[in-house]
Amino acid sequence: MAKITSVRTDLFRVPLATRLSDSMHGDMLDFELITVRITDEDGVTGLGYTYTVNAGGAAVATMVDRYLVDVLVGRDADHTEALWEKMWWHMHYAGRGGHVTSAISAVDIALWDLKGRRLEQPLWRLFGGYDPVVPVYAGGIDLQFPIEQLLEQADGFIAQGFHAIKMKVGRSELREDVERVEAMRTHLGDGFALMADANMRWSADQAVTAARELREFGLVWLEEPVIPDDLPGQARVVASGGIPVAAGENLHTLHEFRAAIVAQAVTYPEPDVSNCGGMTVFRKVASLAEAHNLPVTSHGVHDLTVHCLAAAPNRTYMEAHGFSLEPYMAEVMPIVDGSVTAPERPGHGIELDFAALDRFRS
Repeated sequence: MAKITSVRTDLFRVPLATRLSDSMHGDMLDFELITVRITDEDGVTGLGYTYTVNAGGAAVATMVDRYLVDVLVGRDADHTEALWEKMWWHMHYAGRGGHVTSAISAVDIALWDLKGRRLEQPLWRLFGGYDPVVPVYAGGIDLQFPIEQLLEQADGFIAQGFHAIKMKVGRSELREDVERVEAMRTHLGDGFALMADANMRWSADQAVTAARELREFGLVWLEEPVIPDDLPGQARVVASGGIPVAAGENLHTLHEFRAAIVAQAVTYPEPDVSNCGGMTVFRKVASLAEAHNLPVTSHGVHDLTVHCLAAAPNRTYMEAHGFSLEPYMAEVMPIVDGSVTAPERPGHGIELDFAALDRFRS
């Protein structure tokens, strides 16, 4: 047993190397990074983090600083499930999702990292150890790229070792999306895994129409065709669009994933470990999907997610997200033949260069 002695939260606004864009969030020049470091009485520290797009990071950091520290300090760091429940019910009236689960996620990830470091085991082994080699796809955030730049980006992804690419759709005219997907398919060839992400752009009727137009290009999935609140509409897209649907990056609780799966509104459940409730909940979502004979994918923070998917027998492609922290990591996961290998370092194995990040402190 080792009691928690301190919890430190930091907030950074990290610039992106390239201006990114999608159909609903507009242009993105940076992202907010919220880190949490939890130290126990033996001096072992675990690291967790989450992020926000455009706004909200300060609220997440405040939730940890003002409302979760007292829940954690003095308690046994090994009691991950108990601490998760205490955080959840302590913050229940503040949201049952959204910023609350982003805050809980960062803490939960730090607690698991701390446990792995204490036991000197990588998390993917602690989680059950299915297969450390995880297929990965490049998540392009490229809606406003001209077609020439879109194809150049694809070539860059292939040169990095990717065998699967996701592109953005949701332009003002559907014909533009069709032209862009057709250009990518022609460029990549028929055997290359290609996904498309609409970022909630359409109504259900528009999404069914779009899916039927895009069906001929052999997409692995169409992601977030409608808002996450419209489960009946998304179920219609699954049933009538002719393309599998991935969704879940905006579902922030295990119960929301259960509702989506039961409604038959998703083909590829897609939790984000940094906002669904952390590794504790991500693993439960993966098991829930397995119980319904569904493959599971992921959104964002791939350096953390790899441990969860490396322990999930129903895992499929993992997203390598555009909001990468690789410039600030001591070690990164190389892409080899379309896959990455979960590290053997204790915990999640990530060491951030806080000295380099400090100039972005917010």
